[in-house]
Amino acid sequence: MKALKGKVAVVTGGASGLGRAMALHFAREGMHVAIADLEQPGLDAVAGELRALGVNAIGVRTDVSKAAEVDALAARVVAELGGVHVVCNNAGISPLGAAWENTLADWEWMLGVNLWGVIHGVRTFTPLLLAQDEGHIVNTASVAGLINPPGSAMYNVTKHAVVALTETLYHDLGERKSKVGCSVLCPAYVPTGIADSERSRPAGLANPAVRKSPEQVAREEMLKKAVRSGRLSADDIGAAVIAAVREDRFYILTHPRIKGAIQARMEDILAGRQPRNPLAL
Repeated sequence: MKALKGKVAVVTGGASGLGRAMALHFAREGMHVAIADLEQPGLDAVAGELRALGVNAIGVRTDVSKAAEVDALAARVVAELGGVHVVCNNAGISPLGAAWENTLADWEWMLGVNLWGVIHGVRTFTPLLLAQDEGHIVNTASVAGLINPPGSAMYNVTKHAVVALTETLYHDLGERKSKVGCSVLCPAYVPTGIADSERSRPAGLANPAVRKSPEQVAREEMLKKAVRSGRLSADDIGAAVIAAVREDRFYILTHPRIKGAIQARMEDILAGRQPRNPLAL
């Protein structure tokens, strides 16, 4: 999609971080924007920033893990902004832990947001884009959708699934000879609030008083430090998303240095050898 002015973008997880940055970039292109999130104060603040750029904007409180709420989001966007052209399924969380350490509540929360949230977005919005034979979908995965760092089993599982879903979506759209495009965003560490995901955990999926292992505590601190020290900003990622939508580019790899770890994983698979730790390469 090269002509963005006057079109409509939807961004989940839009009240902060990468979602906010994407929304602001779309607004600077003259697009009207709907942002969805669980955090109402953030929604209100970012919607105000968007309107200050001279576009129409709405903030819709949405739990992306719930199909009915994503359906309602789509209906409201069409009713209030007149349609939809770019959809960014971006909401995400990042609890850590070894593969055996996470609770059932952890898994249900992670799968609900990181995977079902994208599934619902694809299921709900793709038919609208197909009907007009125009649009673009951007699904936020991670470099953890292409490699498998230790200590983040749940995150890796969901992000690999998002990559698989988006690659399949690309092929399915191609079989229909549709002009609708799609991209998968795979950033590494970016200074955002994702390391503090616990603030948005639903009460119904609260964890019992389980003592975290020393390794889990240490890894959480490492993640927070890595996120804070990320060399690219959320604004940089937003700019990369805009460029990919304009160029109809599928893979959005914002951190080129990670390509060595991706290549090493592919080599290990093809050579039939034990997987190397991507954090040690």
